Amino acid sequence: MATSKTVTKVKAADPAAEQAKKFVPSPENKKKAITFRIIAALLWLAGIAAEVVAILQLRNAEPVMWLLLVLIAADFLLVVGGSMLWKKANRLDPASEKNKFGFFVQNQLGVLICAIAFLPLIVLIFTNKNLKGKQKGILGAVAIVAVLGAGFLSYDYNPPSVEQYTEEANRVIQLTGKDEVYWTQSGTKYHLYDDCYTINTDKTAEIFTGTIADCHADKNITELCKICEGNALKDPALPGSQLADTQEDVAEEETVDEAA
Repeated sequence: MATSKTVTKVKAADPAAEQAKKFVPSPENKKKAITFRIIAALLWLAGIAAEVVAILQLRNAEPVMWLLLVLIAADFLLVVGGSMLWKKANRLDPASEKNKFGFFVQNQLGVLICAIAFLPLIVLIFTNKNLKGKQKGILGAVAIVAVLGAGFLSYDYNPPSVEQYTEEANRVIQLTGKDEVYWTQSGTKYHLYDDCYTINTDKTAEIFTGTIADCHADKNITELCKICEGNALKDPALPGSQLADTQEDVAEEETVDEAA
């Protein structure tokens, strides 16, 4: 049954205006991300090269144990080093969640590289006829520990995204009118006030400030301080107080609608 009320169609938001709200990395951060990714790729290639040398060593009639162990260790360090830089680059220039496959590959590429850099070597160690049983056990155990450790360190457990940065930045702007937050190196939350008592302690040596993107680039903090958020909603000098009033009005209207 159609309503008897007047229904007014609201014009859709301007796509260009919506695009302006979308997170875009700064040219400086974009440049840093590209540099980090190039170095990461070179480290990964070096790690795979160490694996190839180890495989060639296994083809010898009498493989040198200490050399194989050194090559496995070098492979581990190079792969993990590349993954750390790759994750740092993703903090500066995150992927979009709209492309699920691309998002997964970009954020977990380090784990895929780990598989390439270790699994063929592990298979050849256990199938090699030139190694004795004890040698296979030692090398195999070291290689397995290396691939598991590298995979654990390379996996991104909280991958960043364009949508996440956009949502967080817009929330901060809604509350304070600008994209500016504060954080510390030992903290787990970003703040709206530099005098928030949770970061103004005797243990705090330095407070950093910047945009949401700067905060993520410096340290992977994804949670807004609830104390700061509550104070911003109460501060009449900030846009957040108007937002709080709007939320209260909406809540009252919903209550009236439900009662009706």
